[in-house]
Amino acid sequence: MTHQEFDFTDHSHRRYNPLTDSWILVSPHRAKRPWLGQKETVAKSTVPEYDEKCFLCPGNARVTGGSNPDYKSTYIFQNDFAAVKTDQPTLPAHMDFKDPLKNKLFKVESVRGNCFVICFSPKHNVTIPQMKHDELVNVVGAWQQLYNNLSKEAREDGKPFKYVQIFENKGTAMGCSNLHPHGQAWCLESIPSEVSQELKSFKKYETENHCDLLGDYVKLELQEKTRIVVENDSFLCVVPYWAVWPFETMIVSKKKIASVAQFNEKEKDDLASIMKTLTVKYDNLFECSFPYSMGLHQAPLNAVGEELENSWFHMHFYPPLLRSATVRKFLVGFELLGEPQRDLTAEQAADRLRALDGEVHYTEKL
Repeated sequence: MTHQEFDFTDHSHRRYNPLTDSWILVSPHRAKRPWLGQKETVAKSTVPEYDEKCFLCPGNARVTGGSNPDYKSTYIFQNDFAAVKTDQPTLPAHMDFKDPLKNKLFKVESVRGNCFVICFSPKHNVTIPQMKHDELVNVVGAWQQLYNNLSKEAREDGKPFKYVQIFENKGTAMGCSNLHPHGQAWCLESIPSEVSQELKSFKKYETENHCDLLGDYVKLELQEKTRIVVENDSFLCVVPYWAVWPFETMIVSKKKIASVAQFNEKEKDDLASIMKTLTVKYDNLFECSFPYSMGLHQAPLNAVGEELENSWFHMHFYPPLLRSATVRKFLVGFELLGEPQRDLTAEQAADRLRALDGEVHYTEKL
């Protein structure tokens, strides 16, 4: 075998994700293989501004009765099909199955909470990259208000609220059942596993290094610049070094901010701005309405002590498209049974996103 210099753009390697204490296999040479698998259907832009059959449009009846107000901006309401509920029986803290094996292996706990729908806009036919800047500032403000309201309800009214996971599934490829621009917020009396693991990793890193994991990561990305997609005064958007999804990105605050509750007006404005620029780039990448799942990771509600000290606001964007508007990345086979794997490096993905127009939406070019 002849000696070759290792090439990160062509040779397989693994990358460590310090947020989740896990590894990902990177196989950049696989991107050269021909694709004969499933292709998605590109949705046509024929969605009306108002849809009388939509359960989220202003003034329309909801499926469980009642109707939406004639809202003009971001509108939040309780999910009619909530995944968790406040009013339900609780299980004993240590449930006894009367069987030693079951007690060891079949652990269970009740979970209460509430779920909300967040309509970004009264217009049925827009998405985040198509919304105006001040409209997106309203969305960020609504996230902040919801976080503060839920914190108050937990603190003053005894509601079983510990963490609120705010997220958006955009596009049918990500399982979105209603195309009206909206996100969700699931509020639980426990911290979800993914967030809990991040908080543990942040604590471990701080204990070992006496500094913040994401603080160091921001410093390193600003130093290297190879994975930066876009930045502004308050936030940095990068393709993480350990990204799993082909064009996965992370928006992270440049300074330590625990949650949206701590945002000032400048930071709300900057988050709206960087979200719009990123999602416009996404749409321009394959000239389609780019699907993704997006979520905010931040401090638990009413966090104090280590929970508050270890929290650092950031957002994850997980888009599934790999080669074009019709070719999707599936996590199957080795990814499910071994560990996550990707076919292009984070640096290659960042190069492509960084080079894209961040100002003009693709529909304006047709």
